[in-house]
Amino acid sequence: MTASDRPAAYKLVENGTLVAFDVTKTDVQASVDGEEAFVRIDLQLGEVEDDDRSQDQEWGAFGFIFVLACMSFHDARPRGVSGAYFEDKDELTVADFFECLRYERGELRFSADYIRGRCLKTDVTVKPDGAVVLETRCRGESATRWLDRLNGKKHLTLA
Repeated sequence: MTASDRPAAYKLVENGTLVAFDVTKTDVQASVDGEEAFVRIDLQLGEVEDDDRSQDQEWGAFGFIFVLACMSFHDARPRGVSGAYFEDKDELTVADFFECLRYERGELRFSADYIRGRCLKTDVTVKPDGAVVLETRCRGESATRWLDRLNGKKHLTLA
């Protein structure tokens, strides 16, 4: 990431980690080969007590998507021939993020397949009412761990 990208990235991460969210439904389905999984997680942005959750969505949606995209990028590994483009010490840039972002039929959508050799296979959709759909393909259940980390939960790791 270039020095000029950093302030924008830091602001997106700040907003993305501050916005409150609730997981409303998680669906994990094994793929045909049984080795991979397809995950769909429905979320709602905003505080539960807040009558108008849309205020949190207005200032937090871009950052929330960016944080999920960064987590997906960080955890992503190469598949097949994409290993030739994989760099272990790489970061998702703001330019990468906006290249995968679009506004479509009233919804903000991030969709990433491969970025510089990393198999992201991640889609995030934020709807006008603050409902969010996070979907991953062939990534195991990593999306559930991203949300746990955003909520402050720690996972055991081998030292």
